[in-house]
Amino acid sequence: MYNTFLIAELIISVLLIIVVVMQPSKTNNAASALTGGAEQLFGKQKARGFEAVLQRTTVVLGIAFFAVALILAYLSAN
Repeated sequence: MYNTFLIAELIISVLLIIVVVMQPSKTNNAASALTGGAEQLFGKQKARGFEAVLQRTTVVLGIAFFAVALILAYLSAN
């Protein structure tokens, strides 16, 4: 059982890395790098199309990663 969750954790982590790397960069100029992108943080821009799918996939994989990590911690304690 532990090995199954460990393999699932590895697969989820690789998929999470791939999805994060596939996301497009949001910085357009040097000023955005200096301000940290605050204008995009507080802006009302919604992702559409492929970007929205990547964002949702990132959230789902992140939640799955932490859930499986908690299960692994529980199984290793017992």
